[in-house]
Amino acid sequence: MPVPWFLLSLALGRNPVVVSLERLVGPQDAARCSSGLSCHLWDGDVLCLPGNIVSTPGPVLVPRHLQTELVLRCHQETDCDLCVRVVVHLAVHEQWEEPGEEKQFKGAADLELEEPWNASLQAQVVLSFQAYPVARCVLLEVQVPAALVQPGQSVGSVVFDCFEAALGAEVRIWSYTQPRYQKELNLTQQLPALPWLNVSTDGDNVHLVLAVSEEQHYGLLLYWNQVQGPPKPWWHKNLTGPQTITLNHTDLVPCLCIQVWPLTPDSVRTSICPFKEDPRAHRNLWRAARLRLLSLRTWRLDAPCSLSVEAVLCWQTPGGGPCQPLVPPLPQENVTVNKAHEFPLLKVHPNLCVQVSIWEKLKLQECLWADSLGPLKDDMLLVDIRGPQDNRSLCALEPSGCTPLPSRVSTRAAHFGEQLIQDLQSGLCLQLWNGDLGALWACPMDKYIHKRWALVWLACLLVTAALILLLLCKKDRVKVAARGRAALLLYSADDVGFERLVGALASALSQLSLRVAVDLWSRRELSAQGPLAWFHAQRRQTLQEGGVVVLLFSPGAVALCREWLQGGAAAPGAHGPHDAFAASLSCVLPDFSQGRAPGSYVGACFDRLLHLDAVPDLFRTVPVFSLPSQLLDFLGALQGPSASHPGLLQEWAEQVSQALQPALDSCFQSLGAPELRRGMEPGAGTGLE
Repeated sequence: MPVPWFLLSLALGRNPVVVSLERLVGPQDAARCSSGLSCHLWDGDVLCLPGNIVSTPGPVLVPRHLQTELVLRCHQETDCDLCVRVVVHLAVHEQWEEPGEEKQFKGAADLELEEPWNASLQAQVVLSFQAYPVARCVLLEVQVPAALVQPGQSVGSVVFDCFEAALGAEVRIWSYTQPRYQKELNLTQQLPALPWLNVSTDGDNVHLVLAVSEEQHYGLLLYWNQVQGPPKPWWHKNLTGPQTITLNHTDLVPCLCIQVWPLTPDSVRTSICPFKEDPRAHRNLWRAARLRLLSLRTWRLDAPCSLSVEAVLCWQTPGGGPCQPLVPPLPQENVTVNKAHEFPLLKVHPNLCVQVSIWEKLKLQECLWADSLGPLKDDMLLVDIRGPQDNRSLCALEPSGCTPLPSRVSTRAAHFGEQLIQDLQSGLCLQLWNGDLGALWACPMDKYIHKRWALVWLACLLVTAALILLLLCKKDRVKVAARGRAALLLYSADDVGFERLVGALASALSQLSLRVAVDLWSRRELSAQGPLAWFHAQRRQTLQEGGVVVLLFSPGAVALCREWLQGGAAAPGAHGPHDAFAASLSCVLPDFSQGRAPGSYVGACFDRLLHLDAVPDLFRTVPVFSLPSQLLDFLGALQGPSASHPGLLQEWAEQVSQALQPALDSCFQSLGAPELRRGMEPGAGTGLE
């Protein structure tokens, strides 16, 4: 691979020792020996097969030391390659003895060595060379006259010209004989890199300075060098002349590498990874790392670089405090990034979280099911431990540890121990995991919360109510909505990504002064009652309490409306057992066609997923908003007549927008470009205009 001469001069010219590199003319390999030895280089390369170590029949020649020297192999006056010359120093190896036989043959060996050797020695010496992507093996035949044979002494050296290598490459060289009488010699060397690529720092910016001649054309590639999988290109451009590329420090990660090469045929590409030890790069890597829930039982750690981390399941209580590690193990070592992993669970729960740590230091913690299953619950986790000989014990996980049940200690779990055991035996607890070591059960505590300290709670409630009334008087009814207006969310379950987006919106709204109902959080009731009966009950309760029904439009929802308005109701069960939107249209459409919808309904769609003009005209008799761009007006419509102060609404809009954006990006990325364009076209797919 010829390299332009100016590159070699840039790479080597600053070192006065390297300026006078010997120049070899022609592409042929060659070998020569020191005085008194004769040698011959076999034509062509040979197979690199060291074989096993064998015993020596007597004194033999073996390599004792490897030495390298950089030279230039030039095809033309200004067209040279960097080449590695290898010098192999040889010595006479004494007769090899089996372990334990030294004393038995000591006298005979001594007599043999004391006698002069009256024959020449010949050896076949193999040189093995590796410098990615090049690998070669050559064979040298060396002969030593009898006069130079002295056991244990050096007899001279043989020189091989030469192995070509790229600038900045790491080369590895091995030497051994055929047959092999000892462990092969090895040498690793880092060749000089191109000094015309320099990395400098200026405050928050990092500069890549490329100092080349004005007419030089070259390519520049920035890529992520991932151990698990092929390199991932990030930025590539062909450039001319001196350049300074500026990166922000937030772009740095340990695996970010730089590759530069002249735009000539078969040019050598030089790569460096200068940020491996940069503290900022490691901080950025963890900021970019994300735990993602792919389905209810699969997860993935997304990161631009490979990480050697440990992952565990833990239980997070609503009151805060540390997340407590659980028994079911995840693959703790060598967690592969950007690859799906399975959860060893029977059921999932919003209080289950995943912790990722490195060197026992916590780096990430995500409660992955909180968006789809709602906020954390005040459930008690029971641990069923199975010992040897089928011995079993039951304990309840608390911040102070796992409390045995039943127990007389003064803890919350011990106080309700008998009731928890009865709930477990009655099937009221949800089994999360079952394995050889035991099982995990989540038992609801809602019915026990108000049984103890009733007077204290009542006093706290009275004081809280008084404070709320006082604040309402002083702040012009800013908290009038604190009691919470009911909001029923209806949507079409187009796909898992859209369901996750709806779950994120419902969770965010439930953190405000709204009481949110959505079928995602009521799957048990939905299965027991059926979608139509469940919706009728929720709609009646919401409207009786002065609440609002929110219609979340998506391409699937618009298609369902088209079916109803053009051809009647869909076949029962055609949209899944939990699709409340399809079941609700029999009640929703009459409310709109008969003018009862204004004041009780609000419509919404999501930015980039559906255009406002795609919403059928029938539903535009009520306000319809695009989220999150119109969140402020949307929250005002949900509040109704008792809308909060504009400043508070703005703060809420920012909170909801931050909660929606990751789920919206994920849903946006999961859609193909054609489907997305069709959904964004005004009136696309409705057939109602």
